[in-house]
Amino acid sequence: MQSATPPPGTGKTDWARLEAMTDEEIDRAMASDPDAAPVLDDNWFANAERVPSGKTRISIRLDPDILSFFKQGGPHYQTRINAVLRAYMEARQAKATGG
Repeated sequence: MQSATPPPGTGKTDWARLEAMTDEEIDRAMASDPDAAPVLDDNWFANAERVPSGKTRISIRLDPDILSFFKQGGPHYQTRINAVLRAYMEARQAKATGG
C-alpha cells in the first residue's frame, strides 16, 4: 500500500524560493491564493461556537407498523422517533421527581 504523502523532496514546493520570502510576502501570497485555508487566529477561536456532540448510533428493532407510521411522515423519521422517546423520557422524569 502506498502512502498518500509523497517522499521528501519529490513535491512541487520550491523550498529555496519559499525560504527567501519574507513573512509579509508569504502572508500576501496566502491571502491571494483561493485554495489556501484561512488562518485561524486568536480572534477566530474566541468567537467560535462549540458544536454539540452528535447522537449515538445504535441499532434498534421496531415493530413494522411503528416504523411505517414514522416513515409516512417523510424524511427525518429518525429525528421524530428521537423526539417521541425524549418526550416520554422527560414525562417519566417529571413524574419521578414530582413535577
